[in-house]
Amino acid sequence: MFIEAIVKKDIKTKNLVKRLNPGEVALIKHRDIDEVAARSLVEKRPKAIINTSKSISGKYPNRGPDILLKAGIAIIDIDNEEVFDLISENNTIKLLNNEIYIDNKYIGKGEILTKEIIEKKTNEAKKNLGIVLEDFIENTLKYAKREKNLILGNLSIPDINFKIKNRHVLIVVRGKDYKEDLLAIKTYINEVKPVLIGVDGGGDALLEFGYTPDIVIGDMDSVSDNCLKKCKEIVVHAYSDGRAPGVRRIKEQGLKYKLFPAPGTSEDIAMLLAFEKGADFIVAVGSHTNMIDFLEKGRKGMASTFLVRLKIGSKLIDAKGVNKLYKERIKPIHLFSVFISSLIPIIIIGMCSPLSNQIIKLFQIRLKLLYELRRILW
Repeated sequence: MFIEAIVKKDIKTKNLVKRLNPGEVALIKHRDIDEVAARSLVEKRPKAIINTSKSISGKYPNRGPDILLKAGIAIIDIDNEEVFDLISENNTIKLLNNEIYIDNKYIGKGEILTKEIIEKKTNEAKKNLGIVLEDFIENTLKYAKREKNLILGNLSIPDINFKIKNRHVLIVVRGKDYKEDLLAIKTYINEVKPVLIGVDGGGDALLEFGYTPDIVIGDMDSVSDNCLKKCKEIVVHAYSDGRAPGVRRIKEQGLKYKLFPAPGTSEDIAMLLAFEKGADFIVAVGSHTNMIDFLEKGRKGMASTFLVRLKIGSKLIDAKGVNKLYKERIKPIHLFSVFISSLIPIIIIGMCSPLSNQIIKLFQIRLKLLYELRRILW
């Protein structure tokens, strides 16, 4: 393998993809590459990915590396974080098999992840899943005891200007399969016109599909400036003690916002906000609902999500994976129906036309003559 290209780098993959161009090399420091990060990288079509952390650590069977490899993107793992600092943004990098050079200077080497290596590491990770699951459950229960009062009754819900009461609310998280699921419920969105809430980058997901978010809620670390300026209302997720790092960014842009101090994830408080403001129905797209989802986010448990869903369950439906339930296919009967339907107006118009009536009468006379002639001959 020989690759020569410009390199782009970032500790956070979600920030890197904003600058990465097709044909460049992505330099990341991403332990256990998750599915969402992998798909965002695939969309940018880099020539290769250099990871100064373990793409599969063995903690759990993450799918990211397999997705990248199937997309034809080479992955080189370098178990040396110092290499990340030795390479600067926009350097021209050369990859000769598993060795890295800049200006013909040797930087280091790593392991090229092949299909066999990924399968082996994934199978090893699956063996550890039982231990990880036990720890995950313990952490979930531990934090659930601590957060139950805050989530279930003692939260200070901010007053918002947008009317939610008695309306459907669509909450979009930029999680697994969010694009496919948004596409699958596009008719629902256009007909019902629910309140549109984007959770951080979920706001940009809505813009991508031609919808303007009514509310953007989150810690503001992955939503674009464009989305913040276009949305109708901003709610910043703060820690329980009131600290909110995302506020600084909003203030720098001179935008108005509401603060929502709460434990848990931003998608949790988005659901709580919709519920407490009297939403008639809540639809979630791209949300995190299982252990693997949360491990990919780096969380040790899902206490707040468990409690929130316990509270609002009667009004919540997950649209996650809805695109896989049914995919419309054109069948021969559909084509035949269209053909017959198209003939009906033609037949009606023809029957009403004077010329057509004359032709039909001549045809009838011809048939009658043929019948009489046949009767005489026989």
